[in-house]
Amino acid sequence: MEHSTELKTAGNQSAEKALRILEYLADQNEPMRLMDIAKETNLNNSTALRFLTTLLSMGYVAQETDTSKYYLTYKLVTLGKRVNEKKPLSKIVSPYLKKISETLQESACLAIDQNSQVVYIDVKEGPRQIVKAMQRIGNIAPMHCTGIGKLLLLNYSETQIDHLIQAQGLSRFTQYTLTTRDALLYELQEVREKGYALDNEECEIGARCIAFPIYDHSRKVIAGISVTGPSIRLTDAFTNKWIPYLRQVSQQISYELGCPIAQSSV
Repeated sequence: MEHSTELKTAGNQSAEKALRILEYLADQNEPMRLMDIAKETNLNNSTALRFLTTLLSMGYVAQETDTSKYYLTYKLVTLGKRVNEKKPLSKIVSPYLKKISETLQESACLAIDQNSQVVYIDVKEGPRQIVKAMQRIGNIAPMHCTGIGKLLLLNYSETQIDHLIQAQGLSRFTQYTLTTRDALLYELQEVREKGYALDNEECEIGARCIAFPIYDHSRKVIAGISVTGPSIRLTDAFTNKWIPYLRQVSQQISYELGCPIAQSSV
């Protein structure tokens, strides 16, 4: 039994070292020398070479012919594509949305950015509520006045936001809708600092939502999950109570999507 445990531990360590090399090379913008790879992954040269040789033989790493420097091939991209095809975002998130809806007794949504609009790709209706008409699978909503939309706008530079405003405007839906560039930029800074976003009757009077980001492997916000309900139930006390839980769920989903570090803020 002791011998088996030792072998298992050694195997785990070997896998960790190989993955460390892959992750390091993935972060580089150019091919790297053996000695630099060894140094940055805390391996000696001979150990690093042994793992690189294996990765070369498996087709995950290649070498420049003139410099012998190492770089990643696109084989990893192929693996990622296969994973994505077999387990798309909505399939990963769906069980979490169901749990959120059951726990909070409100509607839970998953949405993405498509052509600078919020597109809902999964909705779990709360047991006590009729979901707003726009929060149906396949429906779209504006970016500037939805919780998930604000999270997705964190991917945009100020120049891109200016282009968005020029192309789409900042339509007013209620008296609480943000309709100026300055107000929107200020709100986005607040969202960035808090790590979540609110729709405080900005789309529809009497309806509020709280949204948390979903990150991919590059720490980019690729989607958001939100809880929606009437303002008489989604009070400040309600949202404050459930912020830790929703943050934890969003971090777990992000982890499943390859986000390397669980994050507490955007």
